[in-house]
Amino acid sequence: MSTTRRIAVIGGGAAGFFGAIRAAEVDPTAQVTILEATDHPLAKVRVSGGGRCNATHACFEPRELVQRYPRGSRELIGPFSRFGPRETIAWFAARGVELKTEADGRMFPVTDDSATIVDCLQHAALAAGVRLRTRTGVSAIARAADGTFALTLRDGASAAADCVLLACGGTKGTGGATLAQGLGHAIEPQVPSLFTVHIDDPLLKGLEGLAAPAAAVQVPGTKLRAEGPVLVTHWGLSGPAILRLSAWGARELHDMDYTFTLQLAWSAVHAPAQAAAALADQRTAQARKQVASINPFGLPARLWERLVAAAGVPAGGTWAGLSKAQADKLAGQVTTTRLAVTGKSMNKEEFVTCGGVRLREVDFRTMESRVCPRLYFAGEVLDIDGITGGFNFQAAWTTGWLAGSAMAGPRD
Repeated sequence: MSTTRRIAVIGGGAAGFFGAIRAAEVDPTAQVTILEATDHPLAKVRVSGGGRCNATHACFEPRELVQRYPRGSRELIGPFSRFGPRETIAWFAARGVELKTEADGRMFPVTDDSATIVDCLQHAALAAGVRLRTRTGVSAIARAADGTFALTLRDGASAAADCVLLACGGTKGTGGATLAQGLGHAIEPQVPSLFTVHIDDPLLKGLEGLAAPAAAVQVPGTKLRAEGPVLVTHWGLSGPAILRLSAWGARELHDMDYTFTLQLAWSAVHAPAQAAAALADQRTAQARKQVASINPFGLPARLWERLVAAAGVPAGGTWAGLSKAQADKLAGQVTTTRLAVTGKSMNKEEFVTCGGVRLREVDFRTMESRVCPRLYFAGEVLDIDGITGGFNFQAAWTTGWLAGSAMAGPRD
């Protein structure tokens, strides 16, 4: 091993930058280099959260926090105890970036601009002496006889490193999972997580942009269920409830080839019997008024009008004229609408995958491989993913920080 510690970080995303910065700050004498395959480091950070960057979530108890991770919850308890949302907030604050908490617990920079996070990471890396090489993909890694690593770059050049941090995901091209597999690691199959669903149904036509603020979705015949806002889009449905369902059901829905029935309660706070009772109350209290004009469930007006029509209530129909059959059907429309899902969002829109390096092959105290010494992992290359709300970034910060600390710590 060389006198100056050479640390290669493969991947210039959130986890890679965080790991590189930590390593360079712990050991200022180390030569830390980020190898990024594209021209655009931190690209996902820049576009995340609608361009605001949902940096973390205001959930500070590790055992509660891990419940937001469909995969990796058990392994992350220890890491979050060492570097969790509280430490993330302090890390950015120490570098001049203040985070704010929104009503649902999501945390964003007070600027509401992801460039604030990107600039912070880039400036911190520069200040720590991290070298960034863009358009430098890695096609293969081999372990040398002396324990160092020989990296083959995509342009045919080579590089050497004493430690390697794989933080480049694994869904496109020669990703981190492929490189890890070449060094002896088992890979859990990678499938999309956090995706929206495609639905072609007359009920949704013309309602694009409307949201039901307190909905619930489930897949009949499975245990998959999620609550939260649901957004009508040009291609189907999106919003936090859909994204949570996709995260917990990533493998199951993949096995269904993304063709299944989605049951939707537009108002999750009303069970079918409660919805029927609410409608019965309106028949008495609003007898002379039109059904389409009185909405007892807090839904957008155009959505309510569509549900009323779908229940067979004639245009201009009054509450007094609402038959029991129509009321039952309307209650069903509110609480148990069934829609045929015919696909998911396009690959370019996916930010998270389920699958990656098998977790039992990683030491979560250091993020070091149990298979290949001095090989480390951080971020999406691992079989870890969280629901929407800043949880995937928190996993990236945490695993990057632990890996950087270990790589730059005392040598064996």
